[in-house]
Amino acid sequence: MRLNKTRWTLLAATLIVAVTAVVAWSPSLSYQEATAATDFKQLDKFAQVLSAVKRIYVKEKSDEELIDGALSGMLASLDPHSTYMNKEMFKQMQVETNGRFGGLGIEISHAEGGIRIISPIEDTPAWRAGIKAGDLIIKIDDALARDLTLPEAVSIMRGEPGTSITLTIFRETETRPLEIKLVRAIIKVKSVKGGMLSPGYAWLRLSQFRLNAADELKKQIADLEKENGGPLEGVVFDLRNNPGGLLDQAAAVSDLFLESGDIVSTKSRVGKNTIFSAEAGDAIHGKPLIVLINRGSASASEIVSGALQDNQRAVIMGEKSFGKGSVQRIIPLPDGTAIKLTTSLYYTPNGRSIQATGIVPDVKVVQQIIKAGKDKEPSFNISERDHKGHLENANGKKAVKKSMSKVSESTNTVTELLKKRLKMDTQLQRAFDVLKAMHVLDARQNKQGGA
Repeated sequence: MRLNKTRWTLLAATLIVAVTAVVAWSPSLSYQEATAATDFKQLDKFAQVLSAVKRIYVKEKSDEELIDGALSGMLASLDPHSTYMNKEMFKQMQVETNGRFGGLGIEISHAEGGIRIISPIEDTPAWRAGIKAGDLIIKIDDALARDLTLPEAVSIMRGEPGTSITLTIFRETETRPLEIKLVRAIIKVKSVKGGMLSPGYAWLRLSQFRLNAADELKKQIADLEKENGGPLEGVVFDLRNNPGGLLDQAAAVSDLFLESGDIVSTKSRVGKNTIFSAEAGDAIHGKPLIVLINRGSASASEIVSGALQDNQRAVIMGEKSFGKGSVQRIIPLPDGTAIKLTTSLYYTPNGRSIQATGIVPDVKVVQQIIKAGKDKEPSFNISERDHKGHLENANGKKAVKKSMSKVSESTNTVTELLKKRLKMDTQLQRAFDVLKAMHVLDARQNKQGGA
């Protein structure tokens, strides 16, 4: 009798958790009706397992630990981007979204055998230590990465600024694992950079789509126009190794360069589909635009690239992008925890889903970093489709693996950075060449039209 009472108490607690999540989400009525028809036998099975663990597991576990573990496992089983966030993780995520947090400075995801690095964040401990896009973390200090959930890995890697941590990295081009010691620091994300490639021609760099990214980019354009002494003749917009960020900022950044047309649409299984459209006003007044992408360009970067490509506003150059075409929604729960849940796929203006396929550039340019006395920068073969449990492309197309590379950066001033980049960065060199050619053709067409 006591066992049955315990089981039903646990079942009731489970139902409360489920109902709380539904109330916090507040989806469409049809979804709530479907939820009401949940198979209670499955919930009873869950309660039985929970009861057994509490009674006879070798170590005593609290209800909170067990429920957190169950929720974490459930979300992780869906796809690589859905996850459960405990109170500390949710708090850290909110801090990170605002562009300042403590840690190493890497974007990571689940992978077979460990934790995959999507991209290091510029000017951070990871970046300066030589961490590369595509690296596989196999150990974090003494903990095996394959045994950790993504939230657990993030929690271990974050910590007090000034403290150290050792990552054991597998890299395709190395014959043995690398041990890299990093010192944690406050990560201050400066998402926008810019400079003049030559009079009239600007380079814009967006490293992440964080809060106010579009406003910062617009201000950077105005500053460059002031430096140039007038409107720009053309822009290279660098989205390489940009892991993405906020959907609304992706739409706002796209809108900076568009006078009209659709930007992106999202389609979900339930609820209302959304379409973002451009409003009048091109920040660079219709001048030639090149967008640089590579395998480290993901999510929001692909929204912008796809929007500008489909609207024939820019020439996309570089290498095929990462292929993350899914949208995650943060659903806060009343106890201070939250879930990040994949709720929809996004589509480019022409109706393309790029999930697990990526944006294919108009002009393919494989990166070859030129270094005196050294071999070229190695490339890596990792993308969204390599993630265990990744969502299939909504168009039914198969993804094709291509190489990925990381663009070398320095911590010098933007002016010095650009001087070095143009000497070593072959993708930027080709983009600059095409940009100048587009300007010449544009000028000729305008002259003929005026005659």
